[in-house]
Amino acid sequence: MVDTGVSIHSGKIFMIDQLLAGNIKFRETCFKQNYERYSELAKGQKPSVLWIGCSDSRIQTGHITNADPGVLFIQRNIGNVAPIHDWNFATVLEYALKHLKVRDIVICGHSDCGAVKALDKETDDNYIPLWLNNAMEAKHRVDAKIKKPATDADTRKRSRMIEQENIRLQIEHLKTYPLVKNALKEKKVQIHGLYYNLENGELSKIV
Repeated sequence: MVDTGVSIHSGKIFMIDQLLAGNIKFRETCFKQNYERYSELAKGQKPSVLWIGCSDSRIQTGHITNADPGVLFIQRNIGNVAPIHDWNFATVLEYALKHLKVRDIVICGHSDCGAVKALDKETDDNYIPLWLNNAMEAKHRVDAKIKKPATDADTRKRSRMIEQENIRLQIEHLKTYPLVKNALKEKKVQIHGLYYNLENGELSKIV
């Protein structure tokens, strides 16, 4: 029998038990071995990067960048979107720029993005289509440049093009916020577009 590490009680699977067990292992190993660092973090945070990424469970931001805790201030959502006129997103920007004084903002997209695939689908979902309207322009831009895909390879290439164009689009959205405009004008912050390839683990610069 393969040990999945997931507890089963009366036929029911409780993943939360595995997460709590994992926390015990974390405390006994990584936390204990780096106690001084975690003690400093308990006093406050001074991240240098605001990272806007996708909620996809396959992407663990700290791991793919090998960044230590405390380096990245992270905002994740479906499709790594920087929505215009969104209160939640605006508070993240305000706190990151005015209070944490981050020096860099990253928008990171990735391969095999479900949000990009959903741009082609009709759905009876209530909220997801509204949210993905923030990325629809990326699809329109790419489709205006290429022929309709004729093969699976063409379809994959188109998806990758939209994923990367969406990074550029969200940077455009980001720059509409007065806070960001001022920070760029005063050269207090830089903006970067990154793309993560799930197949080979590579993180590359798009913008």
